[in-house]
Amino acid sequence: MTTRDRDLRVVAGAIAVSAVGDWVAVIALGFRANDMWKGGVALLLICLWSPLALLSGHVGVLVDRLETRTLAIWSALFQALVAAVLAFAGSLAQILALAVLLGIGVAVSSAAEFALVPLLAGSRRIGRANGLVESMRGIGFVAGPAIGGLVAGGAGTRWAMLADAATFLVIGAVLATLPVRRRVSHAGAAKPRARDGLALLFSERVLAVTMGTGAIGLVFMSASIPGDFAYAADSLGVGRFAFGCVLTLWAVGMIAASNLLSHRVPVTAVATVTLLAAAVQGLAKFAAPFWQLYAVMAVCWTIGGMGHGLKNTGFRTLIHQRVDPDRHGRAFAAFNGLRNTAELAALGGGAVLVSTLGGRGTLWIAGGASALAALVGVFALSTQRAQEAAAAANAS
Repeated sequence: MTTRDRDLRVVAGAIAVSAVGDWVAVIALGFRANDMWKGGVALLLICLWSPLALLSGHVGVLVDRLETRTLAIWSALFQALVAAVLAFAGSLAQILALAVLLGIGVAVSSAAEFALVPLLAGSRRIGRANGLVESMRGIGFVAGPAIGGLVAGGAGTRWAMLADAATFLVIGAVLATLPVRRRVSHAGAAKPRARDGLALLFSERVLAVTMGTGAIGLVFMSASIPGDFAYAADSLGVGRFAFGCVLTLWAVGMIAASNLLSHRVPVTAVATVTLLAAAVQGLAKFAAPFWQLYAVMAVCWTIGGMGHGLKNTGFRTLIHQRVDPDRHGRAFAAFNGLRNTAELAALGGGAVLVSTLGGRGTLWIAGGASALAALVGVFALSTQRAQEAAAAANAS
């Protein structure tokens, strides 16, 4: 194992710790906001996610202009400070304002981490490196909600947020030990601009098709989340623990696919496999309500989680492959913005679907539409390949 291989494993471990801390914070703050006002959870999520969507262009410029490792360290320290202050927030307005600041820190740190991964990959292919990072995030998804519930319920919100602050200090300390540096030279080239990121994601056909149809599918997939709760409670009649087990199976599927499948995808097939994985994710939710059985839901959610993990890794790898390294900050910040805009748009849509169609109807509509969008993208990519093959044959 090379030094870079070890560095990536250490960073991935720190990402897992930070992901657990993020979930601890979300669960603790969610309970606290809900106690203050029943609509507080939705407002909290909007405040946390909005900076990733609204500031994506400026974040990308920051990552591509400044030395990236140093920026990531300062971002971690900033998030630690905000989380510590949140531990003592006494009103909903204070929590929401600080949540915006925490979201800004997340936007910067996630784009910086993405730009550093190729430098840390060592002997690994970039797909395997991204699979490791995504699987570590999955560990946070498995353990974080349960730990967050225990800490918030036992020790209270204050200690939960202080624990989250400690995780940011851990990742900052880990980053400080890394020997890598990333400083992009812009001599003789145009300075980075806030609007560059989206242009990079749609700069060539493969990226444009994959990102465009993927974003449409994500809107529906995010809208299906309220349907998960309604379907489990109203159609299956299962309790919170049983539903929590299903979410855990989804996360286990994510981890397994990110680690075991993502690095097996050929370089030339990353875009197609990414969209096929998105289709599997949507079809898993679409299929489950045809059999109103808890066991079927458990199997479908495991398969859906595998599609989710493979899709997330694929999007990261595709950007790494098809965008110049000196533009990775802008490209991934734009991707984060696109993803979080879709999720924000879906918050209201999911509530409307559940209130009008119920849990089963929501999963049929949202899951099916998500899968259809991905399959349209697969068809568009296959049509392009056929056209390129025909053009090559005619040229020869």
